Amino acid sequence: MRILCFVFCMMFLSSQVTAQEIEDEAVQWLQDFIQVDTINPPGNEYRAVDFYAKIFAEEGIAYESAESAPGRGNIWARLEGGDEPALILLQHTDVVPADLEYWTTDPLSGELRDGYILGRGARDMKGTGISHLAAFLSLHRSGRRLNRDVVFVASADEEAGGEFGVGWLIENRPEIFAGAGLLLNEGGAGARARGSDRIVFGVEVTQKVPVWLRLTAVDVPGHGSSPRTTSSVTRIVDALAIMRENPFPARIIAPVDAYFKGLAMDRSDEWEGAFANMSLAIEDPEFLPRLQEMNPGLHSLTRDTCSITRLSGSSKINVVPPEAWAELDCRILPDKPAEQFVAELTQLIAPAGVEVSVIMAFTPAVSDTTSRLYTAIERVTKELYPNSRVMPSVSTGFTDSHFTRDQGIVSYGFDPIINISGEPTGVHGNDERINVDAFRQGIRDMQAIIRDVVYD
Repeated sequence: MRILCFVFCMMFLSSQVTAQEIEDEAVQWLQDFIQVDTINPPGNEYRAVDFYAKIFAEEGIAYESAESAPGRGNIWARLEGGDEPALILLQHTDVVPADLEYWTTDPLSGELRDGYILGRGARDMKGTGISHLAAFLSLHRSGRRLNRDVVFVASADEEAGGEFGVGWLIENRPEIFAGAGLLLNEGGAGARARGSDRIVFGVEVTQKVPVWLRLTAVDVPGHGSSPRTTSSVTRIVDALAIMRENPFPARIIAPVDAYFKGLAMDRSDEWEGAFANMSLAIEDPEFLPRLQEMNPGLHSLTRDTCSITRLSGSSKINVVPPEAWAELDCRILPDKPAEQFVAELTQLIAPAGVEVSVIMAFTPAVSDTTSRLYTAIERVTKELYPNSRVMPSVSTGFTDSHFTRDQGIVSYGFDPIINISGEPTGVHGNDERINVDAFRQGIRDMQAIIRDVVYD
């Protein structure tokens, strides 16, 4: 009996030590990875390939890599398992620029300060990428038989649309995705109100579809002292004014309705009733302006939107230019094709006499919530956090998941890290950071979820 107890105790202690070791490694990996400059533009993601290649070589894991263009590196590795559809752990390695003037540390420092790791990419998404790495290596080190292949993919260029990353890989390295049925990417996490033990885990199952447009106007140029009745600039201004005066109609699609109903469960204020029945709430003409004032992100889930982000006219103040243009970051709900939206917008602003051209447009897709991966997320988080619940969410931004959903792969945006509601993260902003304790917890929980999927 004593011998049996000793064996089990040693096995338990060994597993605890192994878990602690990989968490410690993950913290160091993230600090090191932040120091790898993959700011896009220009990207230079080959540096991330070198970072991961060194780790895989030390672990004895075979890997492949490819450049979609000079310096635009992508890397992938596979752990072979049984015949179940493969699970892909997908990350992007590029990060957005950072303005050193507004940071309290070097954005590429990976500094550990006051319980946080600081640096560009700590959240978006090098932190999640390292969580994927830790889970991938823990499976490899365990030596246990997997019921499916697990594929680690670190890609380029997501922050600029993915043309040199997942988009290129699907076209040129389709074998990476062949036989895959499940995928984890960025886009969802846990949230807990300060002082509360109730946690909501949001799993991104769809996203608003980006449709980036350019409006171009051509008219007679001339001297600024002698304005004509129309010009290229006034045509652009007129087109933008028509858009501002005619917001796109509000509508509540099924995933958005489910998301708001989930939010309503945690509210006891003026918003509870509205969130529980959004189809009715949007009929109140005063509701949507109040929602936009309170939370622009939630408001944007109720309709198609366009943000005016770039404008250009003359290069000289006293010259009326022959051409002017504006660029729009439009995001549409995933219930209609982009072509339909563009046609509707073109018709709306036709009186201004401008040309509409498409810079980029993706296709809509929604992942269902009946898969083994979604069930594992529900089961594991409930076991670990009894006062938690999981709900599908809709992202206002886009990720590389739109590529993989187009391939028929059930794709979720999810990292089990638990954020404190209202706590600044610095994503795409200043002093981007991740709480070390929360990061470690996310490492442990990510491994538990993936083990639930890949072990019979």
